[in-house]
Amino acid sequence: RIQHIPLFLGATLDSPTSQYITTASSGLPDFPEFVAAAVVDENLVLYCDGSKKMIKVKHDWVKKVYDNDPNHLEEYKRACFEWLQTHFKATINSLIQRFNQSRGVHILQRMVGCEWDDVTGEVIGFNQYGYDGEDFMSFDLKTETWNASKPQAVLTKLKWDADKTRMKFNQHYLTVIYPDWLKKYVAYGRSSLLRTDLPSVSLLQKTPSSPVSCLATGFYPHRASLVWRKDGEELHEEVDHGEILPNHDGTFQMSVDLNLSSVTPEDWTRYDCVFQLSGVKEEIITKLEKDRIRTNWGKSEIRGLVVLALILIGAAGFIVYKKKKGEKEDFRTLILVFELIFIIIRN
Repeated sequence: RIQHIPLFLGATLDSPTSQYITTASSGLPDFPEFVAAAVVDENLVLYCDGSKKMIKVKHDWVKKVYDNDPNHLEEYKRACFEWLQTHFKATINSLIQRFNQSRGVHILQRMVGCEWDDVTGEVIGFNQYGYDGEDFMSFDLKTETWNASKPQAVLTKLKWDADKTRMKFNQHYLTVIYPDWLKKYVAYGRSSLLRTDLPSVSLLQKTPSSPVSCLATGFYPHRASLVWRKDGEELHEEVDHGEILPNHDGTFQMSVDLNLSSVTPEDWTRYDCVFQLSGVKEEIITKLEKDRIRTNWGKSEIRGLVVLALILIGAAGFIVYKKKKGEKEDFRTLILVFELIFIIIRN
């Protein structure tokens, strides 16, 4: 279960979020055993490969944060290169034994961070673990206890509940350290985080009998909608909505397919594809016309890396979840993992 907090509302960052996501793996020879990343409002700002002792800062404004607060970056390095990496590797080995598993592919992930209400000042912290694609444990800041999602997590829950030093450490980071870091990120990156990029919209078709895909790519922020309409009414049948996926430049792409098998050529003019970006009044309308359709393999080329990422994610069982107010979205972690894999592929 991957759950999502709405981020961009109008032209202000009412509830900015920060996430520090850590992934330890075993049985994946072509993937680092330990990687970590910092994400601010869906923007990957920092990536760490613990195996290679490598840190990659993503944006110029993030570099300014660390230039003015070098201890921040040093603390992240120590965590990634030393104690956190050691802790995660030991934990994943322990869980393999506890679940009575073989030495195949196994993934342990943690998502920790906070949401900060820029208006009221309220801070909501979260610290959650996932193992092999399923919820494992989560920290309840209000009750100061851990919640076990699996029977195998109960032993860890009891141990961590009794560890008052660990408890105070968690509280301090969730209510003080992470909010302070988030405020710095927002202060330095506000102009970038609040930018609006409109996409290019194309109609693609692999073969004459294939569905027509409406692809919008290059938009920011990620809060957007893309639909097919007939006679001005949104279609809910004969359409297939794709996920919102990241591009390598920090923008996003999405697509929606329309099945035309029962549509006569004379009726094509009744259909159009409509893109709407959050906070932007104008719609981008693309009419269904034969001369607008690209019939080459452009879609496969554009999304080749995305497909590779999906294959890797599916094989490894990458799932980290975030509980917040019962609101669900199923691309937040996909975005992060794709970004990490993209960096790994390029390097």
